[in-house]
Amino acid sequence: MATTSDASVSFTESDTRSEEMHSTIEQWVEDLVAAVNDAQASEAFQAWLDAQIQFHDYSYRNTLLIKQQCPEATRVAGYRTWQEEFDRHVTEGESAIWIWAPIIAQRCPECENSPSYHEQIDCDYDETDPEEWSRGLVGFNPAPVFDISQTDGEPLPELETAATGDAGTLVSQLTDAAAALDVTVHVVDDSAWPHPDANGVCTYPEHPDGNAQVKVRDRSNEADLARTLIHEYAHALLHSDVDDETERAKREVEAESIAYVVGRYVGLDTSGSAFYLAAWESDDASVVRDRLGRISRTAEQLIDVLED
Repeated sequence: MATTSDASVSFTESDTRSEEMHSTIEQWVEDLVAAVNDAQASEAFQAWLDAQIQFHDYSYRNTLLIKQQCPEATRVAGYRTWQEEFDRHVTEGESAIWIWAPIIAQRCPECENSPSYHEQIDCDYDETDPEEWSRGLVGFNPAPVFDISQTDGEPLPELETAATGDAGTLVSQLTDAAAALDVTVHVVDDSAWPHPDANGVCTYPEHPDGNAQVKVRDRSNEADLARTLIHEYAHALLHSDVDDETERAKREVEAESIAYVVGRYVGLDTSGSAFYLAAWESDDASVVRDRLGRISRTAEQLIDVLED
């Protein structure tokens, strides 16, 4: 994907600054929409999608079981799935993670049990033969699965979402700016980071006068660390009053679009944001354009704070 850094861009003319900034951000958002569309059409994205399809969306109960047995788990699949779909093999000596697997079988329309259990409880339903019953959930069996960390073999397809470039003092500028944004920020050492499937998190205060809490995983790529800080700051500024889970993908679109714009303004290559957004909002990249006003206002606010 093309580099999108624009270190030469500045909005220094006071009489036209607001208009120029808004116009430039609007063009960058259009560039991001086009880049997301290109990312969705790419072979790399299709290979990543094909891999994701092989992983189940586990129930809340199974997710808890997985985390209790293997807190660092990120990608979980059965023994044969690892072998046949990913050309990976469970490392000798690894202990299975046990979950509850659904049992799907012919099910009695009345007692909703399988034919064998239907007979055991003396259910009176006999209007149709069991072979004609529709299939459905009749129970659960314990089943072994393994996390990718317990396997060896071919690497899984990955999307290059990280920002790159010379971050200079940007990370320290962003952490210094936290107070002006009413945000409390913590850069957590990689060895102590408790969220294996995220590089940053934002939590909101219970008291209206409290600060949002932003935590990010420290790493050597300071350009991407800065992008993550901007992304989480965007959540802190925009999403404290939103608790509708159906809005989650759109909130991610807003936050990552802001990270793309601000990162591009300070000269980072944030083209990886297109893959990030393709993964979050794979149906319609135009949602980025639809939320232009919120994205633009918040990006301008962050740019102003950085310049100050």
